[in-house]
Amino acid sequence: MGIMRLGGVKIRCLDLQASVDYYTKVIGFEVTGQDKDGNVYLKGWDEFDHHSLTLTPSNRAGLEHISLKVQSPDDLVFYRNKLEGAGVKVETLPAGSEMGMGEALWFEDPGGHWVKMYAEMEQVGTKVGALNPDPWPPGLQGIGAPRLDHILLAAEDAQKSTDFYMHLLDFWMSERLVTKNGDLIAAWLFRTNTVHDIAIIAGPQGKMHHFSFLLDDWNEIRKAADVIAMNDVKIDIGPTRHGISRGLTIYFFDPSGNRNETFAGGYMPFPDSPVITWTEDEIGRGIFFFQRELNEAFTTVFT
Repeated sequence: MGIMRLGGVKIRCLDLQASVDYYTKVIGFEVTGQDKDGNVYLKGWDEFDHHSLTLTPSNRAGLEHISLKVQSPDDLVFYRNKLEGAGVKVETLPAGSEMGMGEALWFEDPGGHWVKMYAEMEQVGTKVGALNPDPWPPGLQGIGAPRLDHILLAAEDAQKSTDFYMHLLDFWMSERLVTKNGDLIAAWLFRTNTVHDIAIIAGPQGKMHHFSFLLDDWNEIRKAADVIAMNDVKIDIGPTRHGISRGLTIYFFDPSGNRNETFAGGYMPFPDSPVITWTEDEIGRGIFFFQRELNEAFTTVFT
């Protein structure tokens, strides 16, 4: 019972066709549909659900909303009652608010991000199927990312947003970054068996720092760097390694300036695992373990 995972992100795009080309030819996602409002739906080759990424035409970049998938319709009732009991305004969206999606809850988190919570989505299957599957399908484009992994949200009050996700939405914390006085700078939160599904960092209200695609290992990260460079995609930093999460990473930008990441490795946290704490004086090593310092774009660019 409860939230199973980050189900999807909806991203605003300045040039929709350029974004579709990028997310299919560079990231390697496939288009699964387009609706009458121009929203384009995509998924990774190893995702069963209809989509995990939605591109919407806009005159500004950034995050439109995140989606959280729960286990059953009963969970929607449970979370509606829990959220409304805490004074959060919750709206019910009918089935079809997104292509293939069932009825959903719609609410705003304290950081100014809109959240859609749903239990049902059409399953269109993976590229390798569910019966005696191969490890990967032939003919992948670009990086060939199998699925969406996580997102990092910015909020003026990182502690308030973290408390919201932990106390009202039942996320657990794997790691945190704090000031010398113990104030929260950033938190890494999870509901699955990965080190983070959602992370929250102190920053401009309602903004997104990045969202990430899963890869298998360092070899795939290196290949991704080649693909990114061969397609003249602007790289923020990487390939490199995180101290926090222990993940292997590259950060880069889509045609609208939304920051993407490819992420591999990390470790498996459990709900009873002690929270790992990093201090502000070690922020460089925590974020970029090899370089041990932050670059300017990483700390200033949000969409």
